Amino acid sequence: MPGPGDYRAVADGIAAAIADGRLRPGDRLPTQRELARRRGIAPSTAARVYRELARRGLTTGEVGRGTFVRAASPAAGPALAEPSGQRVDLELNYPVVPEQSALLAGGLAPLLRPGVLTSATGPVGVAGTAGARLAAAALLARAGWRPEPGQVLFAGSGRQAVAAAVAALVPPGGRLGAEELTYPVLKAIAARLHVTLVPLPVDEQGLVPGAVAAAHRAAPLHALYAQPVLHNPLGVTMPGPRRAELAGVLRALGVPVVEDTIWAFLCGEEDPPPLAALLPELTVLVDSLSKRLAPGLTTGFAVAPPALLPTVAAALRSGGWGPGRFALEAATRWLAEGAVEAVVRAKRADAAARQEIAARELAGFAVRGDARSYSCWWELPRAWRAETFVAAAARHGIAVTPAAAFAVGAARAPGAVRLGLASPPPGTLAAALSRLADLARSGPEDVAPE
Repeated sequence: MPGPGDYRAVADGIAAAIADGRLRPGDRLPTQRELARRRGIAPSTAARVYRELARRGLTTGEVGRGTFVRAASPAAGPALAEPSGQRVDLELNYPVVPEQSALLAGGLAPLLRPGVLTSATGPVGVAGTAGARLAAAALLARAGWRPEPGQVLFAGSGRQAVAAAVAALVPPGGRLGAEELTYPVLKAIAARLHVTLVPLPVDEQGLVPGAVAAAHRAAPLHALYAQPVLHNPLGVTMPGPRRAELAGVLRALGVPVVEDTIWAFLCGEEDPPPLAALLPELTVLVDSLSKRLAPGLTTGFAVAPPALLPTVAAALRSGGWGPGRFALEAATRWLAEGAVEAVVRAKRADAAARQEIAARELAGFAVRGDARSYSCWWELPRAWRAETFVAAAARHGIAVTPAAAFAVGAARAPGAVRLGLASPPPGTLAAALSRLADLARSGPEDVAPE
């Protein structure tokens, strides 16, 4: 029989099983009594084994339920010295706050019961369920506007909702207006659907309404794609009067709009009414839970006016872009229980804190960043080309996105980069931004080649 000092060897064996996948995240370990019986050790030694596994961060105990294997901890932030085999990711922008796992776990637990799981993993249509429509309508309501539940459709993600809206409104070969710097995925969607993107100028208040009218006169636009709130990548939020002016232009032209509000949750009630409130008959509003919650278990929303509802629904079905039933059921529970609201509050505070880090580390540079946003738009010193700066940053283990990734068509990309602030831990973010500031000050001629 192993001696009392062998508890570490037993813990090492279990740790090895976790590392090589024989024990997976969420697996339940035997009770301490059962472990003692199987391993031929004293119950007190089994207790020490489980304390050691918990100390290493490999397991978690739940009162009344047992001990479970934890998910792997995120990799530590990479060092910012050359050479580095890891990187600080300022490209992808999926915010995660520490408390969200605990908040979301409660909503998932009821779905795992045998009597519920069969239904929760069954099929569901793009209209979702009555409960999901009510919950989504409440989630998307803001500034006095609230969609009718019957106008809410569901997709597997926000990207799929955008794709379906574009497919519904613009025929192959048709023209879709968009800000001259726009969400890169829209460019891929347009290429897949054989839609021509028409770049439209923006100013400090967002999309210029007169430019929409001018582009339509040159050759008719079938639709417009716009991000009125915390525009990606510029961070601009369109003020109320500009939204009203844009709505008036679109109504006069009869041009429908895909209104992407993916980041609007960060703004709260102070944001002006959406275009869907000002132009309800011509607006398809799209949103999702990926930024509010997590990218791995998301649901997309498309709110369409009655006249466009059948067309958008048909596009969702024909594209295979409908929701997963389990994700939809989980989202409905999270919304009803207040978990989404709690996570959103935490992310608003987190975004503000990260903007403070960016303002401090990049002081003196031409950086545009809304205090509520998870991104910054950095107009680089004139000595730098965006692509050269991106390459220099990569040699220091930092990934940033050049302006060209957002440029529509032949629109000239400015010498700028977008910084996504959401992914790294705050300390790693500060160190990365400090290193980028040093690079920008040094100039490309001072950067050693690889």
